[in-house]
Amino acid sequence: MYERFSHLCLIFFMRLQTLLLFFLILVAACQKKVAEPQEVEGFENSPLAKSVSPGVLDEASGIADSKQNPGYLWVQQDSGNPNDIALLSHDGNFLKNITLNLAPNRDWEDMALANGPVNGTSYIYLADIGDNSLVSPDYFIYRFAEPTASANIVGAVDKISFRYADGSHDAETVLVDNSTKDIYIITKQDIPSRVYKLSYPQSTSIINTATLSGGLPFSGATSAAVSPDGKEILVKTYTAIWEWK
Repeated sequence: MYERFSHLCLIFFMRLQTLLLFFLILVAACQKKVAEPQEVEGFENSPLAKSVSPGVLDEASGIADSKQNPGYLWVQQDSGNPNDIALLSHDGNFLKNITLNLAPNRDWEDMALANGPVNGTSYIYLADIGDNSLVSPDYFIYRFAEPTASANIVGAVDKISFRYADGSHDAETVLVDNSTKDIYIITKQDIPSRVYKLSYPQSTSIINTATLSGGLPFSGATSAAVSPDGKEILVKTYTAIWEWK
């Protein structure tokens, strides 16, 4: 009788240990799930700096994070440089240049990556909008489907020509609303900077008119970005970065 009782006790404690082990594994799994980082939809709070080798991109003017090539950035250079866009890794390593067909670099100033005419396709918007002397009647935004790293030339480029409703302006900033596909240009020299809008669908056959949409509480806008969830905007000047939520 005692041996049978001892055997039953042993079985009981073995099952108890099994249940306890299962409980500990379950708790650990739950803790791991809670500790997993969530996808960042907005901007990071702290900047991350990486060095780029001298002579590779000496006059970077516009940057956009690539969707077709994860881990890489698209970078374009200012006027006086070839009509190329560069692929640069998040660590600052240069991969290659890709040439844009029939898109001369008159005064490229900024770029954005956003939705476009074909749903599900990411587009690069390259803004030829600089005009330091305020003498240009027309300005251009080149729009094309984002290429992969295997491409050497982008042949199909939409040319969106436009004029401001109130004359010439110098601008270095472009934004694209992912939901409406409207394009916004922010001027630089105006005091304060002005915001102009090119409503979708933008024509590629006639000259569009950019209409005044608003203004900013400062001047000297040089670049801007929209967060992936569309809920935050950053606008950069020479001395500061302004944030809207």
